[in-house]
Amino acid sequence: TWCVDMEGYGRSDQKRPINCDIANGADDLAAATDYITATRGTAKFLVYGISSGALRAALFAQRHPERVARLALDAFVWTGAGSPTLEQRRKRLAEFIGKNRRPIDRAFVHSIFSRDHPGCAEERVIEAFADQILGIENSVPTGTYVDMCMNLPVCDPALITVPTLIMRGEYDGIA
Repeated sequence: TWCVDMEGYGRSDQKRPINCDIANGADDLAAATDYITATRGTAKFLVYGISSGALRAALFAQRHPERVARLALDAFVWTGAGSPTLEQRRKRLAEFIGKNRRPIDRAFVHSIFSRDHPGCAEERVIEAFADQILGIENSVPTGTYVDMCMNLPVCDPALITVPTLIMRGEYDGIA
């Protein structure tokens, strides 16, 4: 099992002056699979992505179907049509375009779990998640917000030729 920090997130490099958009994330997955193939001999991967990670995973699978055995897209945002969450984010689009990073704090992490339907996650899980994220970083790139607000679709599902499972939560306000 491998987990990849996309550039600009977690413990990865945050110094390049880019907003780390979806295409950049798909490039990161290509680089990661190059490395894993070279060091472990693995040629095909089981790929899972959630939310903006699903967009990255889908674009990666579209670009490199020969590397993907199976694809799971959780909370996949294809067009964003009718999304109340994206409509709210679009009100701040100029701000997101104007800088490469946006601050995050405990309130932001809590909003991930409460914006669509409060009460769907245990408070202790939310707190543990917040502790881990905020222990690593206090800002994240703006690229995914920019892409989700003005550049969807970023991939073409008709060009994804690998076996794919698409999941959507009952209370998903974005997908």
